[in-house]
Amino acid sequence: MSTKTGGTPKKNLMLFSGRAHPELAEEVAKHLDVEITPQAAYDFANGETFVRFEESVRGCDAFVIQSHSAPINQWVMEQLLMVDALKRASAKRITVIMPFYPYARQDKKHKGREPISARLIADLFKTAGADRIMTVDLHTAQIQGFFDGPVDHLFAQTLLSRYVKENYPAQNITVVSPDAGRTKLAEKWANDLGGVPIAFIHKTRDPLRPNEVVANRVVGEVEGRLCVVIDDMVDTGGTIAKAVGQLIDEGAADVVMAATHGVLSGPAQERLSGCGAKEVIFTNTLPIGEDKRFPGMTVLSIAPLLARAIREVFEDGSVTSLFDGDA
Repeated sequence: MSTKTGGTPKKNLMLFSGRAHPELAEEVAKHLDVEITPQAAYDFANGETFVRFEESVRGCDAFVIQSHSAPINQWVMEQLLMVDALKRASAKRITVIMPFYPYARQDKKHKGREPISARLIADLFKTAGADRIMTVDLHTAQIQGFFDGPVDHLFAQTLLSRYVKENYPAQNITVVSPDAGRTKLAEKWANDLGGVPIAFIHKTRDPLRPNEVVANRVVGEVEGRLCVVIDDMVDTGGTIAKAVGQLIDEGAADVVMAATHGVLSGPAQERLSGCGAKEVIFTNTLPIGEDKRFPGMTVLSIAPLLARAIREVFEDGSVTSLFDGDA
């Protein structure tokens, strides 16, 4: 994609994709009506990664997309190398697109002598040569401040809530936050769904046992209602499966679960498929292979949103306008 106005230099949009989730990159390219720039990318016997672009990138507006799924460290390193290669090859501007921000849960120190890994990720990409970061549904909004440059924080809520409205139009819905910290998000969902009530699950964690909830208690009216449990990500599925079970025990008519990022590590597929939820909805910010899918899982495409944001950045438009001022 290129543009030229009067005597101004021609702008040239070039899209680059890592190897973690090529299907998403191809879909974004289709929406933008561009081709993914060809490249050579492979791993040496000792695990080192090599990348080289097979055509000139001088002066281009580069958009580098990579989904940070397992093995996450490999894909982070690959994207860093891609950015470094573009910088050294004289790309004019480099936008790093990470639909799922890596290490986002390590955004602060819980105890002494711990890293703030989410900040380190931002510093690494800045050092490599990134001018801008684009990401979807950060685990905590403060991560936007870790990068010394523009950060386009996109939201999948409209995509997910629209699907719920279209498929459960006449239900008595209660939006349920899986913990007290997500009640603000639940309120936004409730507004999107027409002012429905919200509830949340009060949970206790043991800080020495990651990914494990000790106790749950439902706060709010859920009996006889369709409960829509919302979150930004689902990893091993333990927390969300327990939440669904708790809601069913409290008399919920049905439970639908919606989250942006399907990390789906380890036993997640088994837990989610057997937890009793009527439907489990994700976006494809991360690749969800056939081995992780099951009847009742729906995966919505984030590609149109990414493509619109890329176009706004390329044309020096407003990414905020994609959210009606709520960004």
